[in-house]
Amino acid sequence: MATDTTTAPGPKSARDFLRSWKFWRPFLGVTAGGIGGYLYWYYIGCNSGTCPITSSPYGSIIMGALLGYLLFGSPWGKSGNEQSQDPAVDSNK
Repeated sequence: MATDTTTAPGPKSARDFLRSWKFWRPFLGVTAGGIGGYLYWYYIGCNSGTCPITSSPYGSIIMGALLGYLLFGSPWGKSGNEQSQDPAVDSNK
């Protein structure tokens, strides 16, 4: 009962990693989320200071960056070309 445990080849060097989608996807998500958080604070934010997230730009940027990472660069999402590592879940037999 042999199982195929091969994985997709990873980047060979730091330069290849910086050019790969594995680096740019979370980076772009955090950047876009941070910009979105700042814009939310600027246009909508809380003027009274009682809102813990939107009362300062730092809180809004951090929350926006976190949401951007979770939406765009989440490590839990699988791309369509990855295979399951669990032989019990693999239905290609």
